[in-house]
Amino acid sequence: MLGTPHGVPLEFLVTGVGDPVTVFAHGLGNGIAETRPLGSSVIGRRVFFQFRGHGRSAAPAGHWTYADLARDLRAVADLTVATRALGVSLGAGALCRLLADDPGRFDKVVFFLPAVLDTPRAPAARERLTALLDALADGDAAHIAAVLSQEIPPSLRNNPSAWSFLRQRMEQLMNDGLAPGLASLPDQVAVADRSALAGVAARALVIGCQGDDLHPVVVAEQLTAALPKATLHVYDKPAPLWTHRADLRDRIATFLNAD
Repeated sequence: MLGTPHGVPLEFLVTGVGDPVTVFAHGLGNGIAETRPLGSSVIGRRVFFQFRGHGRSAAPAGHWTYADLARDLRAVADLTVATRALGVSLGAGALCRLLADDPGRFDKVVFFLPAVLDTPRAPAARERLTALLDALADGDAAHIAAVLSQEIPPSLRNNPSAWSFLRQRMEQLMNDGLAPGLASLPDQVAVADRSALAGVAARALVIGCQGDDLHPVVVAEQLTAALPKATLHVYDKPAPLWTHRADLRDRIATFLNAD
């Protein structure tokens, strides 16, 4: 556990050695295990952590905002002296909020599957999270597996990698759970106005995909337009961590490792 200045202990893992230091912020309902593959070829130290309400990290009761998550991300980044950051979905929203508040905080940033900017997410995101929270509350393994399987492309759901992923995710969620305070996040925005990102100094890579209702490509496009030094890459199908895994890891590492 990492004791943060704002009083919320966060679970974290550091891999690699030396500089630079990159912090990885996961998506809603995910955690350290899901972000680690994205940093496998990134040089320097890699800091993986879990937001409040995820994993074994204790967190105050209540409903949280992207401002709260941005504080989690900022606390981990400051304590580990990170100069780079990668955010996935929810983590991308927290990273947007942090940069809106402090445009010069990082040198390089990656946004993978950004889900929200200054417009609330579509009902599908709320429905997916509600279904997962309900399944966890019931302790129904079959129901949990059915919800989690939606993260895997249908053509890949019956292979060993998919079964391993489901077992790992189910074990983690059934042991650690998710805090009910996360339920309100799909109705919130990351920033009040995307123009707040106009002063961001960091070079940015934005990665989106076609055909993903939870992570509409238009959000990736809007984010790229809002950032002064951003490059956009869009995959032609959803779930690129499954369908374009090697290319995705190489693309992230090439961007972050370059001078």
